[in-house]
Order: sequence, then structure tokens, then C-alpha cells
Amino acid sequence: MDMFYKGVGAVLLGGLVACSPTSTPTDTFSPEHFSAEPALQLFETLSSDELQGRQAGGAESADARALIIDRLEALGVSPVGASFEHPFKYGPFRAPETGTAASPDKDGVNVIGMIPGSQADGIGMVISAHYDHLGVQDGEIFNGADDNASGVVGVLAIAEHFSKTTPTHDIYFVFFDAEEDGFGGARNFIVDPPVSLDTIALNLNFDMVSRGDNGILWASGTHHWPDMVPRVNAVAETAPVTIELGYDQGDGREDWTLLSDHAVFFRVGIPHIYFGVEDHPDYHKPTDDFENVDQTWFLKSVETLIMMSEAMDEDLSEIFEMRQGTLED
Repeated sequence: MDMFYKGVGAVLLGGLVACSPTSTPTDTFSPEHFSAEPALQLFETLSSDELQGRQAGGAESADARALIIDRLEALGVSPVGASFEHPFKYGPFRAPETGTAASPDKDGVNVIGMIPGSQADGIGMVISAHYDHLGVQDGEIFNGADDNASGVVGVLAIAEHFSKTTPTHDIYFVFFDAEEDGFGGARNFIVDPPVSLDTIALNLNFDMVSRGDNGILWASGTHHWPDMVPRVNAVAETAPVTIELGYDQGDGREDWTLLSDHAVFFRVGIPHIYFGVEDHPDYHKPTDDFENVDQTWFLKSVETLIMMSEAMDEDLSEIFEMRQGTLED
């Protein structure tokens, strides 16, 4: 999660070593919809010191992308266009002294894959998470386990599920770069979309989904899209973690509407639901590490996100009609 706007196999490229999960035991929960061990291995690897905090534009960012792409390829997910990688230029977004747009001088790369739906109506859903974090600051590595290796692994687990159970509608799996730097990747997706935005019915965005220290996974966005309330609540009735609605009105960090990549979808009228946990003592700190994650709760969180994605796919035609009605109004 951006503080200013408010994680395949376990082998890492470039000579880095494989990781075996080392935090809380997971024998109390066995996911139904995805494989726990590959997910936990990838989670630990993405948030390891070897990846140096995955800062946008760094060499370790490329290593993170390679891990994500390896997993997508292993699952049989197709790239969007000629490649999974979609490079872009971004920032600075304004020249402060003039107030006019400035020439972009930073490089980022989004990773985008898709699984086509069985119903060839062209309607799609974007399931997203950012893979970048804060890198190294003052000699300390900000590993960004919860923020946001957790969300990346969540998206890949959903890709695993839909690779075995064909979705009804097109599903786009988008891994944004530079979220921590002004939503650079998400902004590029909207400005230079790889697919027609007119076909996108919904964005599900995951940012910080592993540290449910109070046991709650929040669903933010239903205040803006009230037709989504019964859909979220229906999944919440049988979800393995507690889902609460909120954090989409109020002041400052009480309103998460503009605090992560889903903000760009909201601004162009595409419905969104953002799933995340509340800030915790390790948020944007060097201590946001894999060993501080309760693996069991994380696996339950990911299972919940898959259940939610299934439900939204089933209702996506109706959600698309809701979006069209909003645009007409």
C-alpha cells in the first residue's frame, strides 16, 4: 500500500537459493482451491533479503518479475500481447515550478496475463496486486512481505484455480510496478491500456492480505458501489476469514479509496473492491518480513480471495450492466 496515497517454484534466478517456509506451521488449514506449499515458497522468496525490497527499476525487480512469469507460464496462463512484460515510462507527473506535465524519466514494467472465459462476450475482470516495494533505505532492507508479496501470491493462487476451473468471463491477472511511487504502473494501465477498458466490469485489488492481526480482511469500495454489498456479504458467510466492509469513506487513512492501485479504476468509473488488512506495527518498516506472518491465516485469506473471485466471475455480466448504468447516469 502506498504511504503517500494511501509474492512458482521456489528457485530464484541469478544464483539465489530456494526457500522453505519458516514461520507459523500450516497444518491447521488445507486450502481447497490452490496448492499451499508453492504459494508459501514463493511468498518467502519474494520477500527475502536477496530481492532487496523489489524497488521499481532495480535489478531485483526483474528477478521478482521472472518469478511471477515462471509461475504464470507453469499454470498455462497466456500473456496479453506479445509478452507478459509491459514496460512503461512514468513520473514525475508534474513539474512543481510550472504545474504542467513533465517528461517521464523513470522505467517500470507491469506483468499481465489472462485466462479466457467460456462465455465469449468480451467482458473481463482485472485481478491485481503490486509487486514493488521500498527497496533499501539507510542500509536496511524493506522486504515488503505483507506489502505486497502477499497480494502477488494471492493473485497467482487465483490464476492457479482458474487454470483448472475455466472462468465464465475473461480474467486478467495484473501485477503492477511502481505502486509505491505514485501508482506508476496502474496509471500506465489506464492511460495506455493493453485491453479495452470498455470491456472491464470490475477490478479486484489485493494490497496487504497476510497480516490479519485482528482476524479481519477488509473489503473496501462497497460504499461507492452499493450493488456489490450483497455479493461480498454472500461470500463472507462461508469464508474462512472474517470479512468486514468499510474503509471507503471518511478522512485520511480511514478512506482507502485512493490509497492503492484500484484508485485509477475508481477514477475512470470502473467498479472496484479492494481487499487488505489494517496497518500494523511493521507497515512500511524493515520488519515487514515473512517470519512475522501467520501462515495459517494467510492461507485462509487467499482461499477467501479465490472464493470472492469465483463469485464475482459468476455475476460479472450483471456487474458490467451496473457499470454501464453508472456511466449513463
